[in-house]
Amino acid sequence: MKPHADKDDELNLATLAMEYSKENKARALFKSIRWPDGATCPHCAAQGSECKDVYRLKPKKTSTRPGRKGLWACGVCRKQFTVTVGTVLEGSHIPISKWLMAMFLMCSSKKGMSAHQMHRMIKVTYKTAWFMCHRIRFAMNEGPLAAMLIGTVEVDETFVGGVGDRSTKSLRQTPVVALVERNGNVRTRVVTSVTQHNLRAALNAHVSKDAIINTDQHGAYPAAVKGYKRHDVVNHSAFEYARILSDGSVACTNTAESFFSLLKRGVYGSFHHVSREHLSRYAHEFAFRWNNRKITDGERMEVAIEQVAGKRLTYRQCV
Repeated sequence: MKPHADKDDELNLATLAMEYSKENKARALFKSIRWPDGATCPHCAAQGSECKDVYRLKPKKTSTRPGRKGLWACGVCRKQFTVTVGTVLEGSHIPISKWLMAMFLMCSSKKGMSAHQMHRMIKVTYKTAWFMCHRIRFAMNEGPLAAMLIGTVEVDETFVGGVGDRSTKSLRQTPVVALVERNGNVRTRVVTSVTQHNLRAALNAHVSKDAIINTDQHGAYPAAVKGYKRHDVVNHSAFEYARILSDGSVACTNTAESFFSLLKRGVYGSFHHVSREHLSRYAHEFAFRWNNRKITDGERMEVAIEQVAGKRLTYRQCV
C-alpha cells in the first residue's frame, strides 16, 4: 500500500509539503510508486531480467562507514542500489523530497513552468532547476513502445521559435508535427522541415494503418498518408475549419490546433525561448499532460514517476 493510500484527500502540493518534506518519507513514497509490487534490482533489469531476490542493507550500530540510506543489494548480481538507481534521478544530490515537488509542479502546470520559477519555488540554483526540469521532461516521454493511434487521427504542423514573417519562417522557426487521436492521446515530432518524407515517417511511427487521417490542405499530406484507411481534408485557406461528412463524422484539425495553443502559450508565456535541440523534450512534456488530462494532478505525478525507470539523461547530453 502506498504511504498516502489510507488518506481521504488526494496527493497534492500541500500534502507533499507537510507530510513528505522529510527525506525518509519522501523516499518511501517514491519507492511505493516505482516498486508497487516490491523492490527489484535495476542492474538486472538493465540486462533484461526482473530480479526480486533483493534485501535491505542495514549498517551495524558500531559501523564507522555506514552506507547510504535506503540501500539495497541484489542476491543474484551482488550489486548495491537505491530506489533512484536506473532512473532519471540517478546520481543526483538533490533530496527526493524536492524531486517530488518539482515533478508535481511540472505535472500540474497546464502551460508549463520555467526553470527560473522552479528554482525560486523549491530553493535550488537556476542551473540545477534547469537540469531537473529537462530530466523530468525526458521521463515524461512515453518512448517507442507507446501504443499506436487509432480511429480518427488529426495531423497538423506548427512553427515554434523565432519571430519572423512567412517568408523566413522555415529558416528562423522549428516545425513541430502533432498527431492527435480524436478524444485520445497525442504524439509529437520535431522535424527539420515539413516534407512528405518527414510526415510519412511520423505517421508510420505513431499511427495505425486502419486510422482515418484528418489534415489541412498542405501539399505534402496526400503522398504522406497513402496506405491509410481514408484522408479527409479541410481547406483553411477557404475559411473551412470543420466539415460534416456523409457518415455523420466531422473532418477537422481543431483538436490538434488546441494542443498547439497550449504548447505555444507555454513557449511564449512561460519559457520565452526554446532552442531547437531541446524543443522535442518540451513537446513531450505538453504531450504527457495532454495524454493524462483526465486524472488528478497527484495521479499524473504518479504516472510520471512510473516512467522514470530505464531512463538516464546526463548534463553533458543537455548542454
